[in-house]
Amino acid sequence: MAVESASVKAEIREKAGSKQSARYRKKGLIPAVVYGHKQDALSIAVSSREFMAGLNHGSRLYGMELNGKGETLLLKDVQYDHLGLEVLHLDFMRVDLSERVTVEVSLEVKGTAKGQAEGGIVDQHMSSLEVECLVTAIPDAIVMNIKDLGVGDSIHAKDVKLPAGVTLVTDGEALVLSCHVLVEKAEEAGEEVPATPEVIGRKEKEGEEEAEKA
Repeated sequence: MAVESASVKAEIREKAGSKQSARYRKKGLIPAVVYGHKQDALSIAVSSREFMAGLNHGSRLYGMELNGKGETLLLKDVQYDHLGLEVLHLDFMRVDLSERVTVEVSLEVKGTAKGQAEGGIVDQHMSSLEVECLVTAIPDAIVMNIKDLGVGDSIHAKDVKLPAGVTLVTDGEALVLSCHVLVEKAEEAGEEVPATPEVIGRKEKEGEEEAEKA
């Protein structure tokens, strides 16, 4: 459960702008910004190779030396190109290892819902939850076992079991998962499906029109 950290080389960006950012990327660097702890935002560029190695290993914490000082940074945002292939920009937040932070953690669904054996389908309405925890205790993912989820059942954010020391920030009433039967299947099974409401007055009007034509 502990967050893995990675060391990444970084340099201060003296100039900003799309053209400068493109030049950095050609040199194998990713433009980024560092903010937080009541300090001025700092424009930097980090090693693409080292950052991607950490990202692919699940790292959220990164150690960098900036202006001669060691910094512990939490990755807050990754901006990709329109194809979702190349990383264009990064946002990092300065953190202290003893502080609590608010982060988005992905949801991982395990098991097969019992409702699926009854002809139901499972809809996942949320892919992550916002939680608060120590920087050193950010979960890689929040795992939900849905084997007891039956047709007509639902799971809200407040129902999700969180790891020790992790508290929910997302609205507890937010719908996360639900299991239901498709309308077509319900009709085949002979269950009652709400009828299409008849437009009041349509038959009367049609009758009047026919009488006028006659």
